[in-house]
Amino acid sequence: MPGFVKKRAKKSGLPPGTLVHIGEKKAEEVKITVIDYDEANFQVKEMKGMEECLLLKDKPTVTWINVDGIHLVENIRKLGDCYGFHPLVLEDILNTDQRPKIEDYEDYLYVVLKMLHNEGGPDAVTEQISLILGPNFVFSFQEGIEGDVFNQIRERIRSGRGRIRTSGADYLTYALIDAVVDNYFVILEKKGEQIEHLEEELMKNPTAQTLHKIHQIKREMIFLRKAVWPLREVINAMERGGSLLVKESTKIYLRDVYDHTIQVMDEIETFRDMLSGMLDIYLSSISNRMNEVMKFLTIIGTIFIPLTFIAGVYGMNFAFMPELRWRWGYFAVLAFMLGIGIFMLLYFKKKKWL
Repeated sequence: MPGFVKKRAKKSGLPPGTLVHIGEKKAEEVKITVIDYDEANFQVKEMKGMEECLLLKDKPTVTWINVDGIHLVENIRKLGDCYGFHPLVLEDILNTDQRPKIEDYEDYLYVVLKMLHNEGGPDAVTEQISLILGPNFVFSFQEGIEGDVFNQIRERIRSGRGRIRTSGADYLTYALIDAVVDNYFVILEKKGEQIEHLEEELMKNPTAQTLHKIHQIKREMIFLRKAVWPLREVINAMERGGSLLVKESTKIYLRDVYDHTIQVMDEIETFRDMLSGMLDIYLSSISNRMNEVMKFLTIIGTIFIPLTFIAGVYGMNFAFMPELRWRWGYFAVLAFMLGIGIFMLLYFKKKKWL
């Protein structure tokens, strides 16, 4: 996952509404896909330029225009001119460090949220999704063309399953938000499996690599919380707001998405508590291991203290030491030292210090 803060230095001092792309360039080319449908008809095509989008503005059907790649500022400017979007909206689309939010411009709603998806690798890919809901159109702006979580929605539109073909643009916006939120559960399930493996590793043989993995997942949980927490406010504002673009029949489904965000937050908080506990367990296990080593060295040192004393006594160079001329003195001293060592070992074992 990316860092928490992207570089904004190149926008310093510029007036509001200045169009500057902030973030990584995740696509070499811009891809514009249009899905136009109603209850009876369905059409998918790719557009070559933003100018063609103007032809779809006043069509009675529902039009979903998906833009993959937002690094070309001129394309976003042309689109804004075609549909009359506010310059601040275009600025927010290009700024990929936005907090999830919703803004009501009466003629359209602007929604920002974070999409997480997994392309087969161990880490989740994150990108900002900007949605613009109009009377009969929905724009979705993505950072790149690595993939998204909207394939099932495209299939539902294509096959006509469910009520998506019979509903308006507000229901399509709900479906897109719901797909993003549902995929949070997929990411959390994979993170939960990683946490379970880390718990087993932590109990058996914790290493410095284990600590690194714990910190990495904890950082990802912080990012997830940052993405999901304000999303609750966004969905709640869509449900309880007074915009005429969101029908009463769609608000029922928005409440369901709101419940899902609460569940995601509960899982994130649970994982964060587990990771904090795992950090404490790691530190305790390392401390216990160090204590065991110190206890072993202390016992060895304690056993050798009297032996060192005896060796020191008989190592003194005095002429009149009776034991020095005794034939069995050397063997007797060794046996005595061995007896002391055995006695101390048995005593330590009786006290359960070993």
